[in-house]
Amino acid sequence: MEANIITEAEFKELHFQGAPKVITEIPGPKSRVILEKQELLDANVVSYPLTYTFALEAAKGATLMDVDGNVYIDFSAGVSVCNVGFQNPDVLEVVKKQADKIIHTLDIPTKARIDILEALSKIAPGSMKGNSKIIFGGPSGSDAVEAAIKLAKVNKKGYRIVTFEGGYHGQTSGSLAATAKKSYKENYLPLIPGIVHAPYPYCYRCPFGKEADACDMECLRYIEHLFRDPYSGLVQPAGMIVEPIQGESGILIPPKEFIQGIAKLCKENDVLFVCDEVQAGFGRTGTYWWSCEHFDVTPDAITMAKSLGGIGIPIAGMMYKKEFDEAWGPGGHMGTFRGNVLGCAAGAAAIKYTEEKQLLKWSAELGDYALKLLKDLQDEVNCIGEVRGKGLFLGIEFVEDKNTKKPAEDLLKKLVAKCLKRGVIVWKGGHWINVARLIPALTITKELLDKGLEIFSDVVKELDKTI
Repeated sequence: MEANIITEAEFKELHFQGAPKVITEIPGPKSRVILEKQELLDANVVSYPLTYTFALEAAKGATLMDVDGNVYIDFSAGVSVCNVGFQNPDVLEVVKKQADKIIHTLDIPTKARIDILEALSKIAPGSMKGNSKIIFGGPSGSDAVEAAIKLAKVNKKGYRIVTFEGGYHGQTSGSLAATAKKSYKENYLPLIPGIVHAPYPYCYRCPFGKEADACDMECLRYIEHLFRDPYSGLVQPAGMIVEPIQGESGILIPPKEFIQGIAKLCKENDVLFVCDEVQAGFGRTGTYWWSCEHFDVTPDAITMAKSLGGIGIPIAGMMYKKEFDEAWGPGGHMGTFRGNVLGCAAGAAAIKYTEEKQLLKWSAELGDYALKLLKDLQDEVNCIGEVRGKGLFLGIEFVEDKNTKKPAEDLLKKLVAKCLKRGVIVWKGGHWINVARLIPALTITKELLDKGLEIFSDVVKELDKTI
């Protein structure tokens, strides 16, 4: 890949210089004190410090600094929250100016609110462009999914919602019911009724036991059967919610025909078709604003959060076709923090920044470059079963052996820990927590990407010799 010199130079100052830089053991002495206090005072549900053992002092772009002065290359962007980078100066300036005026308004309009509404309307996909409405509720993606469930129920017959194996949609009652992972919800049953989980094309581990060259789109055929067979047990659903590219389950990318097929089924059966873009949206997958655009489909609704807040300001919402707005009135979906003004200001500024700096193109170019390097690494080792990705949304699935495909969860744990010790933050995921997810800020430079991938590759090769 030929580096874009202008972009490289422009983005370089967004990050801490000299990353990675490890000057103490990890966790360092100052971090240990803070981690101990957190363990004493914070709830048992806290999970990330069990893996990422440091206390943070500051962040810039695609780099983090802990309280001991160690500087890391961050391949997580706060789990796709800070697509334009931590503390992006252009966005931060807008947020600071807004904070001096007003922060909390419920849904009483401000210029910042109108700015984000107009910006989102302009980047709406397909036939939704110029034909959309937007709603803000609570500050998390879970609330956006709750809003989508309500929109489906108020507009369509029935109350059932079709979601997918491998899907992650949140932690509140409705969104948790839609989420597929059993351990997240087994202690909290019953959740809302009427959620149906359909198969999703995890082609490396086909739920129907087929190899790629023998696949006849069994996942789609099965869902077609659910809709068409009078004895399938699926009573008329109100909506279908899908991540066009799944994130938490390991960056799973289905065939184009699958997403197009389920969109067609929804239209034929009067079902609201919802694309969950909470993690994969806002340019994360490169080329387009939304991951659904890679499949040439326009959903009825899009859920969004994470990078909607630009630099980590909590805000979530849903964009949907105007025709579905008539079914509910004032108070149809609410939340005290529905459209936090700082989030609105940050989101509009981040969209503007993404357009001006051509981050959709940059994400696609860097993603293609990284994907090639990772596939070359796959050919060198026995512990990588598959490499997948679109843009800077990359997944590397680790196995104990390529022939058996047995998930290598312990290997991934060691990989993440070893990379951390060398100053690179790698995120985990996958059905068996055996997939490394690389989802850095879209403003990462090729230089930082190369440094991080070099360390990642060295650790993979070391671990490969141990299995």
